[in-house]
Amino acid sequence: MRLYRVGLFSDAYLPSPNGVATSVYLLMRELRRMGHEAWVLAPEIPEYDRQEEWVVRVPSVPYPFFEGQRLAMPSNRYLPTEFEIFHTHDPLFIGIWGARLAYRQQSPHVSTFHTHLEKYAHYIPGVATLEKYTGLMTRVCQAFYNRADLVIAPTQSFAKLVENFYEVEREIRVIPTGIDTEILESAPEPPSPWPSGKRRLLHVGRLGEEKSVDVVIRALAEIRQESDAHLALVGIGPQQEELAQLSAELGLSEHVTFVGRVPYDRIGGYYRMAELFLFASTTETQGLVVWEAEAMGVPVVAVRAEGVMDGVDPGASGYLVEVGDHRAMAAKALEVLRDEGLRQRLSLGARSFADRRSAKRVAEAIVEVYDQATQLVEVEPRRLKIPFPRLPRNSLQGSR
Repeated sequence: MRLYRVGLFSDAYLPSPNGVATSVYLLMRELRRMGHEAWVLAPEIPEYDRQEEWVVRVPSVPYPFFEGQRLAMPSNRYLPTEFEIFHTHDPLFIGIWGARLAYRQQSPHVSTFHTHLEKYAHYIPGVATLEKYTGLMTRVCQAFYNRADLVIAPTQSFAKLVENFYEVEREIRVIPTGIDTEILESAPEPPSPWPSGKRRLLHVGRLGEEKSVDVVIRALAEIRQESDAHLALVGIGPQQEELAQLSAELGLSEHVTFVGRVPYDRIGGYYRMAELFLFASTTETQGLVVWEAEAMGVPVVAVRAEGVMDGVDPGASGYLVEVGDHRAMAAKALEVLRDEGLRQRLSLGARSFADRRSAKRVAEAIVEVYDQATQLVEVEPRRLKIPFPRLPRNSLQGSR
């Protein structure tokens, strides 16, 4: 096996509570366990002072319209080594930096398509309108991923979307994000967010418009007509106040707990205590939290949306309902809560279904992509690449 010096370029990284951050961390860790020299390049987070190995924090400034997101200011002086593989994880500041470095050095560039970027356009003033009439962010994604030598998509359904909707012409390999059951299982027991005697429902994810958490809260209102259930929402986001108001309007204030941000190495404690996981997001590329819940034996009721439906084995690990249908979500949840035998069977099925996504297996598959990208560059060092707009000048200081 050939060993590589790998740069993982990502604008999202721990402690951010999202699937991209988790997947980049697990990939870096597994690559290093295999003997590769893997580094993460990510924005600095001033309030996060944990000692990190093999992570380079790039100076950044807060982005006022997206809570928790920071805008990096890349410079080549922060590069820790000469990379042989450039693996980008988004078409934002650090991702673009990695893509340009790969192009200049004629080095292999692999990119993972994690996010429906255009579905986050509402966080940038004016861009949602531009996206509606010009497809601006869709075009940005198209240009960026066509600069890669190979593209990784987390599910087969999303790979088809990347090819047909985003019109990415590069070869697309389907490799899911890995799950670390070791970290999840070893998480300490947290204080319970569920009052004693209540049925324990869980949602994990950003509290933002794109996650459709309101559907889950409305489902809770239906569920409580029959079952004494309580919902724990793990995560933070700009919609928290609005969701709290919705809970009050539905008479659910005492039946919903906003847990807040939970570090990745502690999230497993909440999965372990939950009886049922509810998820209504329509913007996922893979629904990593769905797989995490299943890996911990928690049955799932989720919406039949792109990226999520590949993460549920209907009738074996949970159920799927139509997008936005809170009544159908409640009906399936009640079906599980009424029958403990069914819930236990779904729990076993969920663990079995998620077992195929171990972080080690995923890293091994990605190394095979690195091998393939290296061969492509050796044969065609100047492959035709669709032009990509220049970064703002202040983002490139020191890069020459």
